[in-house]
Amino acid sequence: MTTLNIQAIQQDSLIKSLKNYEEIFWFQPEPTPIEQGLKRTSLTLADIQDAEARLTRFAPYLEKVFPELRSTQGKIESEIVSIPTMQHDCSKRFAIEPNGTWWLKKDSHLPISGSIKARGGIYEVLAHAEKLALKAGLVTLQDNYSQLDRDQARQFFSKYQIAVGSTGNLGLSIGIMSAKLGFRVSVHMSADARQWKKDKLRSLGVNVVEYASDYGVAVEQGRKAAESDPNCFFIDDENSTTLFLGYAVAGLRLKQQLIDQNIQVDAEHPLFVYLPCGVGGGPGGVSFGLKHALGEHVHCIFAEPTHSPCMLLGVYTGLHDQICVADIGLDNDTAADGLAVGRASGFVGRAMQDLIDGYYTVSDQQLFEFIRLMDQTQSIQLEPSAVAGVLGIYHVNTNKSYQQAYHLNAIQLKNATHLIWATGGGMVPPDEMQKYLKQCE
Repeated sequence: MTTLNIQAIQQDSLIKSLKNYEEIFWFQPEPTPIEQGLKRTSLTLADIQDAEARLTRFAPYLEKVFPELRSTQGKIESEIVSIPTMQHDCSKRFAIEPNGTWWLKKDSHLPISGSIKARGGIYEVLAHAEKLALKAGLVTLQDNYSQLDRDQARQFFSKYQIAVGSTGNLGLSIGIMSAKLGFRVSVHMSADARQWKKDKLRSLGVNVVEYASDYGVAVEQGRKAAESDPNCFFIDDENSTTLFLGYAVAGLRLKQQLIDQNIQVDAEHPLFVYLPCGVGGGPGGVSFGLKHALGEHVHCIFAEPTHSPCMLLGVYTGLHDQICVADIGLDNDTAADGLAVGRASGFVGRAMQDLIDGYYTVSDQQLFEFIRLMDQTQSIQLEPSAVAGVLGIYHVNTNKSYQQAYHLNAIQLKNATHLIWATGGGMVPPDEMQKYLKQCE
């Protein structure tokens, strides 16, 4: 769709469906050759590999300061698990054939901060810390970084501040990591952020600044506050290539996990990955890594709440970050706090638009039902944002136009692997989780 002005956009049939908070699925009319799609970004495979190398350098430090990382020698990673009972029950609920196999990527249970933000958020803090430490001579690239766990290093980092705007999970990961290193930290949180996340950060000495407004205001105010302090580093969730690369590492690592599970990914065995999307950095970065690792045989699809479909809106209209959900009358009010974003990242939207198959919206009511089903069928407890990927499997299996556009036949669909990227929930307090489950009653 070509770029339209706001008045013309209001008359578009798909926009009218969005305005009515309907669940919709929109896909790019035809696939873009992967080489062409990857050229849209200024980043390369070498950049992802550089990020992986940096995480490897920090592994001894992470293993030392976070006991939960000792079993993985300081590697922050999550498992993929088969969810056959969920597949059976959802297929009956959707009235579809239980084609292929369903898997769950448990970023919901990533160590340290219990969400996908433990990738990008923690990585960007580490990248900033390394830059400062190398310049000050605290470490060299050849050193064992575990020596950063000492008073001299913490006192050095305490001269500097880190700030971020967040709906919750990004602030949690950045706050936890920054405080552990010794940085002063300010997390500017929108009205959507859960109270337990604020309480957790404050218990670590993080300065939590609360706003009655949404994510966009929290980010803007955080950016302004950082500008007044030359020693303050603002982590920009909307435009950061560093965050993006932290997420992209997951895409490369997934390839080996699939091999370990004997999961084929090729022309006859496509992989569909369903990624919850807020501002776009997490799903965009993961998809970038996946495309480098698995090429044209991986299909990435973004999921957004019916109340906050900012990426779909930005890509569909061609306006990207020049339009927000409020412009078409949506309220950006959703239980999926990690996805409660009104304006998408222009960087991610433009860079990834040719690499993402499609976008769909899901209602809060569906999210709570999927939380209940995942708990009952697999004994896995997730937060609302993390189950947004489930509905995508229905669309892929039933939308004939999508199947034709992407040249998917019955045999390929029968052989497909469907991977739901669960983005958060591992740190949700038990009483909070019970509130989610009661929403389904």
